[in-house]
Amino acid sequence: MPPAKLLILVGTMTDTATSVARAIEMECADMIGAIEVRMMDGLDPSVFEQDALYVICTSTYGSGDVPDNAQAFCASLDAQPRYLGHVRFGVIALGDSAQYPMTFANGGRQFDERLRDLGAVRVGEPCTLDASTETAPEAAGAAWCRDWLALALAPSEVS
Repeated sequence: MPPAKLLILVGTMTDTATSVARAIEMECADMIGAIEVRMMDGLDPSVFEQDALYVICTSTYGSGDVPDNAQAFCASLDAQPRYLGHVRFGVIALGDSAQYPMTFANGGRQFDERLRDLGAVRVGEPCTLDASTETAPEAAGAAWCRDWLALALAPSEVS
């Protein structure tokens, strides 16, 4: 049985990622039993012990780094490595391709690579939200998550 909970882990400096996560919470509530938005402050790998689907929703800061509130969590994935083969996750990576073309959406990429290195399974392709486009990030993130949840909650094919 698929998990009945979506846990959105948020890394942000300006609260745009928080706004995207809150939009998902409102727009996708009909698709899954519960949605919890949790800031990355103070998190460690034990957050992945829950029976949940996970979305990493993070901006990129500085020279392609994860935001300040996500740095300790990101570092803990290296300092306290554990096998995460039971974890299924998606990534929403925010950035600005016009101002930072070389490091665009790198915060999300860092989490994506590290989680997959630890055995977690990414469902679907990451969503990249570009601050230099006209698209409202909240609407784009919620639309992506509706499609992502449909994919993540679909019965898996057994061959």
